[in-house]
Amino acid sequence: MGINSEMMVNVFLFQLSSQKHAREWQLLALLFIIAITLIFVGLGFRDPWPADEPRFAQIAKEMVETGQWFFPARAGEFYPDKPPVFMWSIAIFYLLLGSLNIAFLLPSALCSLLTIYLVFDIGRKLWNPETGFIAGLLLVFSFQFMLQAKSAQIDAMECAWVTLGCYGLLRFLLFDAKWRWFYLACFFMGIGVITKGVGFLPILILIPYLLMRFICHCHSIRKPNNESIVKWLVGLLVMLLAIGLWFVPMLSLVELSQNPLLEQYRDNILFKQTVTRYADSWHHIKPFWYYFVAVIPAFWLPLSILIPWLIPHWLRAIKKQDARVILPLAWIILVLVFFTISPGKRGVYILPALPMLALNSAPYVRQILQRRAVSWIVWVLVVGLSTGLLVFALAGLNNLSFTEKLVTEYAISPWYFFMSIGLVGLFGAFITYKQQKWRSWPIFFSGLWILYCTWGYGLLETVKTPKHIFSQIQKELVSQQVLPQNAELGLVDFAEQFILFSPYPITHFGYHTDNAEQVKAAYQWIGNTKNRFILLSFELVEGLCFDKNKAIHLGFAHRTDWVLLDTASRIEGCPKPQLHKPQGNIIEYQYIPKP
Repeated sequence: MGINSEMMVNVFLFQLSSQKHAREWQLLALLFIIAITLIFVGLGFRDPWPADEPRFAQIAKEMVETGQWFFPARAGEFYPDKPPVFMWSIAIFYLLLGSLNIAFLLPSALCSLLTIYLVFDIGRKLWNPETGFIAGLLLVFSFQFMLQAKSAQIDAMECAWVTLGCYGLLRFLLFDAKWRWFYLACFFMGIGVITKGVGFLPILILIPYLLMRFICHCHSIRKPNNESIVKWLVGLLVMLLAIGLWFVPMLSLVELSQNPLLEQYRDNILFKQTVTRYADSWHHIKPFWYYFVAVIPAFWLPLSILIPWLIPHWLRAIKKQDARVILPLAWIILVLVFFTISPGKRGVYILPALPMLALNSAPYVRQILQRRAVSWIVWVLVVGLSTGLLVFALAGLNNLSFTEKLVTEYAISPWYFFMSIGLVGLFGAFITYKQQKWRSWPIFFSGLWILYCTWGYGLLETVKTPKHIFSQIQKELVSQQVLPQNAELGLVDFAEQFILFSPYPITHFGYHTDNAEQVKAAYQWIGNTKNRFILLSFELVEGLCFDKNKAIHLGFAHRTDWVLLDTASRIEGCPKPQLHKPQGNIIEYQYIPKP
């Protein structure tokens, strides 16, 4: 009987374990079906759009075309603002797939899926599979997270590396205390540093950890196995090794090259784009309250709505010294403080804190959503947004004055598009009115992104790209009897999309060169060559060098009146450009596009 009883117990435990694993896989599969549907819908439907996407796509395209992968360059000029990791990922997919329209969005999409999985898995390990599932859903249906998942900016990738760092540290400190997770965290912190500089942020978790362990003597903190100062320092070494994967070869190649432009690249990326950018920012200057008033309330929806009801749960967890809540929560606060101190602020900077907020919220969300007030607030928000879109659409269809800007300046009529999103939201509000009103948010959110990434992409493609400008250039070449295959284009104060979409060989005079000096350099470049033309803003046409009356207007794009200058518009006696570049002159950078 004893043997039979033991066997029955073992069978029972095995069945429980199998059921648990099956449940975990079911939840993970459902989470990924939802995430993949929303993130990948519209992939390949659009071109890279400003501000950052054309830049990174062009750099990746040049890497593949030229074989020069180590120093990012746009139209031949080194790009020192960011390390090349993100551009490498686009270039690899472009090389494999041959489609830039798919390749430029894939890294952000895949990194976002990785972030979702990490939040699910750490939630599963620290609480239970249902909590991990809710944490993943909260992330998927958060506005800022989905916006970056569907954009070719560096921030979704940086968010993945930071979340990997947090995952490794939380697993190490709270779950199994195995050193490999600490070293994994350190390695990806290093990768985050050579991706966008702030990859070290997860290390801030050690501040509340040390306080809880040595001052509060919290019992929920796990002590690592075979602990020694050497093992902790090895983590720092692992992070430095990861950083060195790019920095050491870069510094060596710059030193060996004796190239002033590469030296300038090195100094810029080591100092100006890191310490100076943080401590003494020169753009995106915002007040200290910017994140708390202008970013979190809108871009962290729907989590931002829940924060007042989450606070009491967090306070109770703090009183119980629950490190599962305290460590991520303290880290979120430290991250917000870190970015608030810097005078330069952008909403995407605090994106890495959002996955940890989803994790910290997940254990309490089901209880909070049972509150009538919360459910009503979510429902009213959806109804308000949907009604606003519907009213705006009807106003546009009736040509009311405040809607004219979209038609006149952007040449689009999105009224039926707005109306459709509004109707989806109102439909969701209608079917959820009697019970579980909060479900109106995922319905509205899904409809918004699916319609935007299909119908909306088509509406915005002409607005977000300079294709119609190049179409006008083509007509002008025909009128001047210049063969398109022989035409050359000079760019002044260029944006990368004009390089990416240009069918003509491009010459420019340095992205950071003073605009007035660029105009003078362009004057020298065009000379009396009939097949050379200059593309620039009408505002930059210099009266000492070119006749404004002879500028050929091409139309508006990206809020600029673009004009084309030919040799006939030159005025004799234009001053020569000032010589201030490292090599003693203003450099002409050239790029010949390949199909």
